[in-house]
Amino acid sequence: MTDIGAPRLSTRQLARRRRAASYRRTWKAFAAKRSGLVGLGILVFFIVVALGAPVLASSRGLDVTLANGPVLGPPSSHYVLGTDENGRSVLTLLIWGSRISLFVGLAATVISMVIGTLLGLVSGYFGGWIGRITFRITEWFLVIPFLPLAIALAAVLGRGLFNIVIVIGVTSWPSTALLIRSQTLSIKERAYIERAEAIGAGRWHQMGRHVLPNVMPMVFANTTLTVAAAVLTETTLSFLGLGDPTHTSWGTMLDSAYQVGAITTGSWWYVIPPGVCVVLVVLAFTMIGQALEEVLNPRLRARQ
Repeated sequence: MTDIGAPRLSTRQLARRRRAASYRRTWKAFAAKRSGLVGLGILVFFIVVALGAPVLASSRGLDVTLANGPVLGPPSSHYVLGTDENGRSVLTLLIWGSRISLFVGLAATVISMVIGTLLGLVSGYFGGWIGRITFRITEWFLVIPFLPLAIALAAVLGRGLFNIVIVIGVTSWPSTALLIRSQTLSIKERAYIERAEAIGAGRWHQMGRHVLPNVMPMVFANTTLTVAAAVLTETTLSFLGLGDPTHTSWGTMLDSAYQVGAITTGSWWYVIPPGVCVVLVVLAFTMIGQALEEVLNPRLRARQ
C-alpha cells in the first residue's frame, strides 16, 4: 500500500534518487573487489602527494643553481633518496615529478576518451558512408604501431608538455572507439530505441539521451586502463628524450639517470624510485579498471 499523505516526488527528484541508489550499488559492488580497493588506495596516495607537493618539498629544490648536495650522493639522513647529477634531492624530484606524470596521463586520457567515444558512437549508430568512413579511420590507426606513431608525432610537434599530451591523446583512442562501437551496435537494436524512434525522436536525441548514457559505464571502466597506458607512454617518450626538458617528471628522471650512467655507476637511488612509482601508478589504474569492468559489465557479472 502507498501512503496517501506522503508528498509526491517530481520526475527529477525520482531520477536523482534512482541515480543515487545506482551509485550506492556500484560502490558496494566495487568495495567487494579487494584488488580494486588496493588500487584505489595506491592512487589516492599518489594524488595526495601530487597535490601536496608544495607542502612536502620546496620547489626551490628543482633549481639547479640552488643545488648544494653531492653529485650522485647516496641516501643519507639529509637526502633520504640521495641526489642526482646536479646535487638535487631525488625525493624532491620524485614528489614534483608525480604532478607532471599524473597530469599528462589524465589530460591525454580525456582527449583520447572524447575522440574514441564520439567516433565509436558515430561509427556504431550511423550506417552508410558515415559509419564506414569512421570505422576505416579507426582501423587505420589500429594498423599503425602505437609507439612509433607517437614518437614520430612527438618529433614533429617538438618537446613540450602540451605537445606530449596531444600526441598521447590522438594516438591512444582507437581501442576505445572499437569498444564503444560494439556497445552502440548492441544498444541500437534494443526495444526502447525503437520506441523512441516511433514517437519521433531524432537520431541525435537518441544518441544523446539513450545510447550515450548506456555506454558511459564502459567508458569509465576503459578510462582507468587508458590512464595507465598514457602514464607509461609519457615515461617512454621522456626516456627517449622527447619529453619536456623544462618540467620534471618520472620519465625525465629516468632519462637523466640513463644519460649520466647511473646504472653503470651503481647509483640505484636515481633509477629505482621513479621506476617503482611508474609501476605502482600503472598497476593502481589497471587494478581499478579491471574491478570497474567486472562491476559495470553485465556479462562479467553473470559469470560470477
